[in-house]
Amino acid sequence: MLSKDDIRIGQMLVDSGTVTPEQLAAGLKEQEKSGDFICATLVKMGFASEEKIFAVLSAQLSIPYVRLKDKDIDPALIQKVPAKFASHYKIMPIESGGNTLIVAMSDPLDVRTLDDISLFLEVEVKSVLASENEIKDAIRKYYGVGAETLDRIVSNKSYQRQDGGEAENIQDLETMAQDASIVKLVNQVMSEAIKGRATDIHLEPFQDELRTRFRIDGALYTVHMPETIKYFHPAIVSRIKIMAHLNIAERRLPQDGRLKVKVGSDELDLRVSILPNAFGEAVHIRILNPRSFLEMEMLGMQPDDLKIVEEVVKKPHGIIFVTGPTGSGKSTTLYASLGRINSPEVKIITVEDPIEYQMRGVNQMQVNPKIGFTFASGLRHILRHDPDIIMVGEVRDFETAEISIRASLTGHLVFSTLHTNDAAGAVTRLLDMGIESFLVSSSLECLIAQRLVRLICPHCRIPVSEDTKKIIMEQMKGLQADIQQARFFEGKGCESCRFTGYSGRTGIYEILRVTESVRKLILERASSQQIKKRAVFEGMRTLRADGLQKVLHGITTITEVMRVTQMEELA
Repeated sequence: MLSKDDIRIGQMLVDSGTVTPEQLAAGLKEQEKSGDFICATLVKMGFASEEKIFAVLSAQLSIPYVRLKDKDIDPALIQKVPAKFASHYKIMPIESGGNTLIVAMSDPLDVRTLDDISLFLEVEVKSVLASENEIKDAIRKYYGVGAETLDRIVSNKSYQRQDGGEAENIQDLETMAQDASIVKLVNQVMSEAIKGRATDIHLEPFQDELRTRFRIDGALYTVHMPETIKYFHPAIVSRIKIMAHLNIAERRLPQDGRLKVKVGSDELDLRVSILPNAFGEAVHIRILNPRSFLEMEMLGMQPDDLKIVEEVVKKPHGIIFVTGPTGSGKSTTLYASLGRINSPEVKIITVEDPIEYQMRGVNQMQVNPKIGFTFASGLRHILRHDPDIIMVGEVRDFETAEISIRASLTGHLVFSTLHTNDAAGAVTRLLDMGIESFLVSSSLECLIAQRLVRLICPHCRIPVSEDTKKIIMEQMKGLQADIQQARFFEGKGCESCRFTGYSGRTGIYEILRVTESVRKLILERASSQQIKKRAVFEGMRTLRADGLQKVLHGITTITEVMRVTQMEELA
């Protein structure tokens, strides 16, 4: 049912020209279904910005409009208003003086809320205007994720605090883990991580705290959580174990599991790892977002490199290695390559550890060393199923390498990964494993080295200073490009990028196509440096050069390229 206040505020916005009568009518109709404040509804429907709406209301009602993201709030003030109270009423205390408390709220005509706050806190309460989104962000920032849920748990006298860090028995753990408040708290942490584009969640117990961190764009960030969360560590771990179908009674050995969560229309896979440490069980959750499964055009390859890779992945046989350290995006490149050639006309079988993304029409197997199912044994069985294309998650030993290479020589296209610093280093690694040089030479088609660099935040992107420009120009000496008139950028840092200056990531690549001259060097067991020199002579762009090209195009910064590459000159 529509309130008189909603209609009154809506009419103010129409009179000021902020929204049209038709937009207001549509907003009121939607608001009747959702129950949200009319201003929040109009913003969600895209009829007007928060800033414009609240500027009008501020002038019409003579109530100050405050941007909470620009304010620093005294932590002592936060202690005066319980988290569950701030969350329930959607308010944020911002100032206090004498017997007066000033709170930010999004509904300026909600007198009942002001009366409730005044009665509860026994102070005179005055309101200022702030957007609902900024109030929610401020509650998370100053109270911590899930603060109101923890407030309710702590205030529930029937819920025993676990100061010792362990429940007395398994029945207690099961009861705690199924508690509605614990379920809600775990869901809130996961939801916050997914909304923040995190790829990993870390819950780490220490002597006096339970530290929560998210990995976003490759960097770890500590998440502000209320101190009281440390008392519920056993219950939180047990809840996650139940969700991942793990043994909650086992607290001495590492455990691994998986679970699925639905966020909007997306169903995400979460990989869970439990690791006992000195102060309890640490939890790592890897978030596998299907949106991370990219088309090849979205990987960040330069057009000429993309053309080479597209040609190579369509070959009928041979082996393609993607190299780089853990977390450099190798799996994403492999899946994108398979996605390009996946069709009903070819049979693709993979053996992985673990299966990160499920691909329609692809036979995927996960290794299990506990029962003797390794990459090598999986490969032997794969070859009996008449595949056209094989993907091996990683080549770690001589046996896996030899079977993969021999499979590529008998009419199969094979994809795999190696942990080497650059593309040419993959040749040396295979030879060091004991593979004969003639096998390596005749089977290799392409070697791809890659790293991930962070993208400059589009919201705070600014030109670099003259001093920084001189440093960049010095680093770019020898790059075959016109850099004299180039403009270079960096991120100033804003709330959107957590004041890092970066938002999102892309790949930088080193694509070494195995030509006849390179094959000859491999047969002669030439060093990786010699192979790299020859590849560069034939047109290969090194990781360093590819990164500098992206700096030149204003995509990333010189600092970021230096961070992920060795930046050495060819000898």
